[in-house]
Amino acid sequence: MAEVKSKILIVEDDLDIADMLNAYFRVQGYEVFTVNWGEDGIRACQTSQPDLVILDIRLPDIDGYEVARRLRSNRRTQQIPIIFLTEKSERLDRLEGLELGADDYITKPFDVQELRLRVRNAIRRASQDTLTNPVTSISDGVLVDEHLGDCLHKLDWAMLTVSLKNLDDFREAYGFVASDDVLRAVSLMVQNAIREIGGTEDFFGHLSPTDFVLITSPERAELLRERIRTRLEQSLEYFYPIKDREHPAMNGKRLSVSLGCLLADQNNSPTLEQLKIVLLHPNS
Repeated sequence: MAEVKSKILIVEDDLDIADMLNAYFRVQGYEVFTVNWGEDGIRACQTSQPDLVILDIRLPDIDGYEVARRLRSNRRTQQIPIIFLTEKSERLDRLEGLELGADDYITKPFDVQELRLRVRNAIRRASQDTLTNPVTSISDGVLVDEHLGDCLHKLDWAMLTVSLKNLDDFREAYGFVASDDVLRAVSLMVQNAIREIGGTEDFFGHLSPTDFVLITSPERAELLRERIRTRLEQSLEYFYPIKDREHPAMNGKRLSVSLGCLLADQNNSPTLEQLKIVLLHPNS
């Protein structure tokens, strides 16, 4: 029996980019179809049920955010993975896309090899309903939501957030393989700290591709935070090639880490989504 090809829908009004992606992913073994308008993209998702959508934000009729919003609000299309492909690179633009339920976000100009791997990972996550991140192999998605949701009904917990900053700049300078190595190393260092001074019931997972959450007890939270901070801050410079450690090829935007802490008695979030927003954007 012939292998069933995964279907990719490309919603892109730049005909050159659309044609290039169409040809590239067909060579990679995907079934590909393209549309140039947002409304056409919504209709195509409803009728053809693609396995993934590559979605531009700037479209001639409705923008990509509205397309994503309507796909996520429809039971028939709400589980289709979405990768935003756009010229917008501001932090707020990325946050808006991710908060709408996009699986990833890539800015133009882009590395087509990186896009291929992100497409593969997103389709794999969706098809296997995996509970772990394909890069770090730690908990992701539904499993993280379950643990966070359980905390809404408990009175004694602490959540540490570990956010890796400027990874996009690092990836642009040194490539996606190097950036994936950084993510894996960071996750391993946090897991080592948990094994050393955490509890057996502590939980560690992804909030986003570059944001992690550690659920622990209030008694262990501060010690864990300081251990993790020390380990990561001492290690970040070693992710750079030796020749670039003093002057990385990133216009001064070096890798950095931010750690936060939320205690049960500080949380006023009545829903899971509001709790995740507080964890990801503590100052908003």
